[in-house]
Amino acid sequence: MSGTATSAAAETSPSALAHDLYADTYGTPATGLWSAPGRVNLIGEHTDYNNGFVLPFAIDRRTWCAVGERADRSIVVTSTLTGDDAQISLDALAPERLQGWSAYVFGVIWALGEHGVDLTGRQGLNLAFASNVPLGAGLSSSAAIECSVAVAVNELWDLGISSKQLAKVCQLAENKAVGAPTGIMDQTASLLGQPGHAVLLDCDSYHSELVPLALSDAGLAVLVIDTRVTHAHATGGYAARRESCERAARELGVVTLRELTEVSLPQARTMLDPETFRRVRHIATENARVLETARVLHDAGPRAIGDLLVASHASMRDDFEISVPQLDLAVETAMAHGAVGARMTGGGFGGAAIALAPIEMVDAIGDQVTRAYADAKYEPPVMFTVAPAGGAGRDA
Repeated sequence: MSGTATSAAAETSPSALAHDLYADTYGTPATGLWSAPGRVNLIGEHTDYNNGFVLPFAIDRRTWCAVGERADRSIVVTSTLTGDDAQISLDALAPERLQGWSAYVFGVIWALGEHGVDLTGRQGLNLAFASNVPLGAGLSSSAAIECSVAVAVNELWDLGISSKQLAKVCQLAENKAVGAPTGIMDQTASLLGQPGHAVLLDCDSYHSELVPLALSDAGLAVLVIDTRVTHAHATGGYAARRESCERAARELGVVTLRELTEVSLPQARTMLDPETFRRVRHIATENARVLETARVLHDAGPRAIGDLLVASHASMRDDFEISVPQLDLAVETAMAHGAVGARMTGGGFGGAAIALAPIEMVDAIGDQVTRAYADAKYEPPVMFTVAPAGGAGRDA
């Protein structure tokens, strides 16, 4: 693979970085170290906030959070990712007072209060973060931060909140404290992921089940192609797509687009303008693709899902219009050079594509993508493989 490729195993351990940063910043060892993974969404894009189906998996790239209690009521955060430390009192937590990357941290603690946790008698916390989840790449670095905080505070404060409820807490933090109108998929994958499995989530009932994703047994790997075109979910196209879906649901007389199936599309076409209809068509067909992918994984294994991944990308490119030329080039090049399937992953407007590829072809595919980007005069992509990993928890 190209020289831009990286390996999580080859990097300096972020867990050690978080541990050392805590000691250097606060002058004492942390009480404990917790971590949470990023995620790759295998299929099911923009269906989560429409109460539909998604099929993500937690990846073997994580955010580590070293935490200890304070004698006062301050929450203090520092990170290897940014030079901007931040501090706030538990008494001052409110969404309108939170900004920057620390809003993901402070927002979770605020959301725990909204969930019913009494914050009045709590001591403050010191937190230090390190991560190898790429920022802005569509791999949910934000949920990794949120979920690492959630499991740490849940244990330190002996709250006894289930992982499924913590996912709702973290989603509330991202929606209200950060202002990003995302669904619950990212947090669910980060909290409930298991090695060798994807998580099939019904975003209406919150029912989830593990789906075998035996990549190594099938001789496959998932190659992440980070376009390095950054995106921000709190602004821009993501919010516009969500508003379009909500408007379409109102015009069609349904609570959410989850209620629509492919059978509903001919009638929907007569009731909506062409652009809004394309948005609806993506949601209806993507929900169907998620369920079919889960079925095929059970029945035939991962080598049989390639066409579904490609169809998903085409739908996001043409109907939902959330791809960018760098993503399209990554998918087209990977497919032309031996990938079983490929698609963009994440909210779109940048971020990453994934290629499901035979292990022995990963390096060659990476080289071809790098060459294609150079020919197109795009910034070189960053590429690495990921595997289905376990969810958030305590490491030390």
